[in-house]
Amino acid sequence: MSDKAVITCAITGVLTDPKHHPVPVTPEEMARASREAYDAGASVIHMHFRQQTPGKGHRMCWEPTVATEIAEAVRDACPGVILNFTTGTMGRDQSGPIDCLRAAKPEIAACNAGSLNYLKVKSDGTWAWPPMLFENPVEKIEELLSVMLETGTRPEFECFDLGIVRSVEMFRQVGMVDTADINLVMGVASGMPCDADLLPLLRKYMAGDARWQATLIGRKEIWPVHRRVAELGGHLRTGVEDTFYLPDGRRTSGNGPLIEALAQIAEDTGRTIASPEDTRALFL
Repeated sequence: MSDKAVITCAITGVLTDPKHHPVPVTPEEMARASREAYDAGASVIHMHFRQQTPGKGHRMCWEPTVATEIAEAVRDACPGVILNFTTGTMGRDQSGPIDCLRAAKPEIAACNAGSLNYLKVKSDGTWAWPPMLFENPVEKIEELLSVMLETGTRPEFECFDLGIVRSVEMFRQVGMVDTADINLVMGVASGMPCDADLLPLLRKYMAGDARWQATLIGRKEIWPVHRRVAELGGHLRTGVEDTFYLPDGRRTSGNGPLIEALAQIAEDTGRTIASPEDTRALFL
């Protein structure tokens, strides 16, 4: 266990409407949000890209020029910061994420490590949206990993359940990847719940040398789980992609207060906050 805790900030997320929530969209907004998180202790910035046309900022964008402009703005605002790109597409076609990886060459990128029925039920017993398959077959993963090898990007395997955690070690066994870096995604309704009791079990089924963190999706109930992640030696992530709520239940004004709260948890559990230089030594 490293005493240094790497903090990732997920600064914007998918589809959330900037008219109603404090999510950045433009390069200037993304750079400002990243600097706020960086000053609070984040050394990794996880980013999604939105359409830049006024009124369209709630929609995803896979334009390499947009990704590059945003990446350059964030790097300029945050000296030494490590960039982590999203790559998720619901179907098989991932040409957009691949184009963005090749254009901007982030240090890290998400690699969704297995398929998931993406479901949620409303209180009236109806689907919140039509049931969808988040499709991530092995051949899609192999294609993405080959591009990451080309661009010098470290894959971060997004794991939504225990079977997907176990699959990551299989990827290593067959030579698809040489390191097992795992992100436990907890709180998606049809995936793993955000439950601290699961963490020791999940850790048991990871490779002994796996570097791991947890993405916790929810409201104030996520914060005790963040504490348990820190106690068990995991790295930490939050941001307005994952939650809008601080430990006391108040809505956050942006990414900075969320990262401040997470850094305080890390320090309270005896961890020190990894600098960008520390993070490069640990992760890259």
